[in-house]
Amino acid sequence: MDREQLRRLDLNLLLAFDVLIAERNVTKAAERMSVGQPAMSASLARLRKFFDDPLLVREGRSLVPTTRALALIEPIRAALDAIESTIHAGREFDPRTDHRTFTLMASDYVLLLLLGRLLAALEVEAPNLRFTVRPIAPDFAEQINRSQLDLLFFPDELVTEGMQANSATLFTERLVCAVDRDHPEVGEQLTEEQFCRLPYVSFDGTPSHTISELRLRELGVDRPIDIGTQSFVLQPLMLPGTRLMALVHERLGQYFAERVGIRLVDPPFFVRPMSEAMFWPPGAEGDPAHRWLRDRVLRAAAAWNT
Repeated sequence: MDREQLRRLDLNLLLAFDVLIAERNVTKAAERMSVGQPAMSASLARLRKFFDDPLLVREGRSLVPTTRALALIEPIRAALDAIESTIHAGREFDPRTDHRTFTLMASDYVLLLLLGRLLAALEVEAPNLRFTVRPIAPDFAEQINRSQLDLLFFPDELVTEGMQANSATLFTERLVCAVDRDHPEVGEQLTEEQFCRLPYVSFDGTPSHTISELRLRELGVDRPIDIGTQSFVLQPLMLPGTRLMALVHERLGQYFAERVGIRLVDPPFFVRPMSEAMFWPPGAEGDPAHRWLRDRVLRAAAAWNT
């Protein structure tokens, strides 16, 4: 490709390509770029002409990228990241006046106990910042690789291969058992027999294995799930007035033990703690605003650990 060809390709077309590949829907891509659908369709037509390839083809009700489009994803994403990093690197960030929107992905557990308080505090410190918080999605690795997320909060050891991200560990957490405060069978201690026999409610909302599953496998404990939930927060809320037992994050259990009729007991065997980490795209490493936000998250986590 010579310079004359490159003159026909402006940055907006690369941005349109990135969003079209992410959304695989012209209407949704237009909404994300705040343009009309005809304008986005025109951008797709120009991209197709420039690359001499249909790029996105209809398959049923969806648009599917061609082989050529798949090959273009990473180099175009890298080019956009490099441009963004170059623009931000020379700027100072003033949280009192600057405008910025950050997209975060986190479980309801992390949102409730860590991010909720932090984001509320940032409303005062940085009144013009806006945050979008998404639940953990099956394609979290793909989203962070494409810089569609600013920060991902996820357990270290559950990260999938191929995720290209920088990271920092935030905290470690014990897993403990939770039961109804007046459970008719469980006293001050939980026996192995009770752990394996009592009806079990477990978080079942990740695309891969959960921390609880991994820990029980390490111990050789075969513990079938009687009730699976897509929410960490729902686990303790389902326990009052039942014979159910759950394996929960200790801080989450403590939070609800003070508010609803449950109590915490240690598992009948040692369960290795888990660690939660923060991940971000390599292209955001030198961005002053992003660096400022990461620092605030690390401070909040450090205060939580004390």
